[in-house]
Amino acid sequence: MKSYLIHLIRHGASAGNLQGQYIGRTDSPLAMETVKSLAELKSKYEYPPADAFYTSPSTRCRDTLTILYPGEKQVDIPGMEECDFGDWEGKTASELEKSDPAFAQWMAGGPQVSPPNGEDGAVFMHRVCAAFEKLVEDLIRSHTYRSVLVIPGGVMMTILSAYGLPKAPFYDWMCEPGCGYSLRITPSLWMRGMVAEVFETLPRSGEEPAPVDHTVIDLAREAADRAYGKHEEKKEPSSEEKE
Repeated sequence: MKSYLIHLIRHGASAGNLQGQYIGRTDSPLAMETVKSLAELKSKYEYPPADAFYTSPSTRCRDTLTILYPGEKQVDIPGMEECDFGDWEGKTASELEKSDPAFAQWMAGGPQVSPPNGEDGAVFMHRVCAAFEKLVEDLIRSHTYRSVLVIPGGVMMTILSAYGLPKAPFYDWMCEPGCGYSLRITPSLWMRGMVAEVFETLPRSGEEPAPVDHTVIDLAREAADRAYGKHEEKKEPSSEEKE
């Protein structure tokens, strides 16, 4: 039985992202410096070919897909939007630490805490997972074997922590803008356990394959440490997934 490849790519940074703001529901476009950096990534590295191209319904995701795969038809996937940060939208962590005591509890993974007038973490995860499962079903039904999906960082980490093999916590799947992971879905395994093999990091560098004992999750953790520094695992999404 033939497998299905889904290449997950994190969208480029918006101006708000670069300023450290929580950008969820805000349809913030790519920053000009990000457009240049994405073009440089495309010229320097290899992005895998695909037969279908999907995106979270936001300008920054659509524009990232246009830069990396110019001229390809795009299909929006409802449910793949970033978390709604409610009253915290557009504010930085330093601002919230000073103005809202609930923010510190949320950062610490408080299970009963969510952004005021925003989206609860469990609701966000359910929304994203439902959208991803429907996409996989549609790909299998239509025999679309290679696809690209451009999504926010929080959406990507939710998908990988829920379905990815090897298993890893939410924050171990951080990656930089324009980067991501390739999933291999075998229909029989998906039907039995809803799991997807994470077999490659993106973009491809053209270098020799990593040693067998150096897994994709090792590479993911190294990329997260380079991008964000050493981190402790938390239970709920925070500022690191606000793109």
